[in-house]
Amino acid sequence: MSETINYGPLHNLIGTWTGDKGLDIAPEPEGEERNPYYETITFSECNDVTNAEEQKLIFIQYRQVVRRKSTDKVFHDESGYWMWEPDSDKISHSFSIPRGICVLAEGSYKTDSNESVLFVESGHNDQWPITQSPFMINKAKTTGFQRKFVVDKNKLKYTQIMNLEIYGREFEHKDQNELTLIK
Repeated sequence: MSETINYGPLHNLIGTWTGDKGLDIAPEPEGEERNPYYETITFSECNDVTNAEEQKLIFIQYRQVVRRKSTDKVFHDESGYWMWEPDSDKISHSFSIPRGICVLAEGSYKTDSNESVLFVESGHNDQWPITQSPFMINKAKTTGFQRKFVVDKNKLKYTQIMNLEIYGREFEHKDQNELTLIK
C-alpha cells in the first residue's frame, strides 16, 4: 500500500513500538496512584477514504495494549485511527476504550528533519466530542483529552491527559512513555 499512498505526517508512526518506561498517574478515592507500565502499540497502513465526494482522508489503524509492571496484567486496551486530511493539512484521531469511552480529537503537527510532533485534543467543543456510557458519565466522566506524540527516528515519546470528574472532584489522569520501533 505505501507505494501509492502518501501517509504524510502519519508515516513515521507505522510499525510496532514497545516501551517499558511508562507511568500512569490515576485517581483513587483519597488521592492518586502511580503505576509503572510497559506496552506495545502497533500502527498499520490502511488506505484513504473520501467523504461526501469532497473530503479525502488518509488513515492508519492502531492497537495499544498496556500492562502494569507490578502484576503483568493488561489494564488498558485501546484501538483506533489516526487520520490526515491533505487538503486542510490537519490531523485527527479517533479511538475507543472498552470501558465505555470513545474519543474524536482534532489536532496539528509539525515536522522537521529530526522529529515529528503530533498533538490532538477533544472535549472543548461539540465538534470534537467524547462519548461515554451512562455509567462513566455518572461515575468517572471524561471532560477533556490531550495527546502529544514526538517521533524521532526509532523513538516515540508521548504524554496524554484525560480530564476526569471522579470521586467528587476533578482529576488530570496522566500517562507518559517512551517507546522504540521494533519493526
